[in-house]
Amino acid sequence: MAKNWLDWVAIVLAIIGAVNWGLVGAINFNVVNLILGSISWLEKAVYVIVGLAGLYLIYYAVKK
Repeated sequence: MAKNWLDWVAIVLAIIGAVNWGLVGAINFNVVNLILGSISWLEKAVYVIVGLAGLYLIYYAVKK
């Protein structure tokens, strides 16, 4: 099955999110907070977008 641009964006965002949460869990280092910590609404928006990408990947994994 060929991947479209939305599939690729979701995959990249999920990888970035997974790496960030892995760093948070392993060494308590949050890259998103480091980059956007002074702009709390933008930091929250990034988390929401990554979460939506994860939900989309659930759909992607089960679609036929």
